[in-house]
Amino acid sequence: MTLEDLGYNDKLEAFRIEHALTNFDVGRVISEHRERYIVRTIKGEFESEITGNMRFSAKSREDFPAVGDWVSLATYSSDFAIIHKILPRWSVIKRKAVGQFGEIQIIATNIDYAFLVQAVDRDFSINRIERYLTICNSSKVSPVIILTKTDLINELQLAEILDRLKSRIKHVPVIAVSNETQSGYEAINSFIKREKPVVCLALRVLENPHC
Repeated sequence: MTLEDLGYNDKLEAFRIEHALTNFDVGRVISEHRERYIVRTIKGEFESEITGNMRFSAKSREDFPAVGDWVSLATYSSDFAIIHKILPRWSVIKRKAVGQFGEIQIIATNIDYAFLVQAVDRDFSINRIERYLTICNSSKVSPVIILTKTDLINELQLAEILDRLKSRIKHVPVIAVSNETQSGYEAINSFIKREKPVVCLALRVLENPHC
């Protein structure tokens, strides 16, 4: 595995050199839990914390690492590291934090495509999809609508849903998939590229973060 496999690019490397960070390792945050981070590097995965200086100087939650961030870090053992700096973000998917007035929750950063996933066999809602299309547009992320469980409805019902989507939502790819027949898988794979990070957003989970 190389850094490029994780989405690393020349602009990030130029920033790293310009800011004298070449003595640090570089990695990508792949998970976060209570200000503890798992960072994937070419050496492997490290459980990580931020420096005290980063914590002290942070003005808001957006100044902390998030899933998708590229960071410079120093490794201190075979599985532990300290994060020293967040490299520039080119996109941020965020929303208002639940139960915290004025706070922002970052869902993911440095994403090129967002798969908006919704099942068609129950409370299908175009309004819900449109809300998250707004988030994608404001986040500079290209959305792709993924309709799942299409094998649980008939062809006429699916055609009606697709017609409704296309009449209200323009210029956004819509892919209908079925786990049973595996139809639609090839279309999804066309968006998954080495240099183009993807985040999969299940709309029901975004509606209720406690799901």
